[in-house]
Amino acid sequence: MTAYEVAVAAEATLGEGPTWDPVTGSLLWLDILGMRLHTYDPVTGRRTVRTTPQHIGAAKPRAGGGLVLNLRDGVGLLDPDGTFRWLRHEPVPGRRGNDAAVAPDGSLWAGTMRYDEAAGGGTLSRLAGDGTARTVLDDVTVSNGTGWSPDGRLMYYVDTPTRRVDVFDYDAEGIRDRRPLVEIEEGAGYPDGLTVDADGCVWVALWDGGAVRRYTPDGTLDRVISLPTPRTTACAFGGPALTDLYITTARTGLAAPHPLSGSLLVVPNAGKGLPQPAFAG
Repeated sequence: MTAYEVAVAAEATLGEGPTWDPVTGSLLWLDILGMRLHTYDPVTGRRTVRTTPQHIGAAKPRAGGGLVLNLRDGVGLLDPDGTFRWLRHEPVPGRRGNDAAVAPDGSLWAGTMRYDEAAGGGTLSRLAGDGTARTVLDDVTVSNGTGWSPDGRLMYYVDTPTRRVDVFDYDAEGIRDRRPLVEIEEGAGYPDGLTVDADGCVWVALWDGGAVRRYTPDGTLDRVISLPTPRTTACAFGGPALTDLYITTARTGLAAPHPLSGSLLVVPNAGKGLPQPAFAG
């Protein structure tokens, strides 16, 4: 599978976080280091760009409208009228928010990392709708892709330098029994953002791998989407039927980036995604 198309030609420094918003019928995506929040409507082609006050690692729809943002200094709420307020403000020098995902119960699982990518300098935390937070993992280097199986009983997670996609048992009490689902072989890149499809398969973007891979629930590789952009960052299903796979890319750190590096790509009819819960806050 290599039949990608260019959804939005852009030069994002660190494109990330594709998320389908079913209420607006648009795809949210970010330029973390460029401090930009993008939207793209695939039906009309309409695009918007909003500047954020800090580096932004993730933006997810809220149940009551607006967005929840994982920022450098904590997690904030953006109301439908554009008003911003902090849900949890906890700045740590040298650290920023990175990827985040909404769990089946509507909680936000928000990751952090150090700018210098120091080993163990990041975390993964669970935030309830009222802002109550607890640290779930506290020895993380680059907290990245997080997703849940269709039945909500498994959680998948990436700490990028480990080269693994890990899986946990998940329930209302939290996560337990961490084990590897797959390990990315040397030379194939590093796992970054991920999404889970309606068949329970895990799609993972490979940083410095120029590809998105699909793994079955038992860890078998069964599809590869090869891309010309070496720094592939994340993927998510979108479109009215959740059948189109959107892929973000980056150009940061590349001496001679590909012309499409930093663009939003799409593979039409790649599969069938899962409707994503909105944040309960």
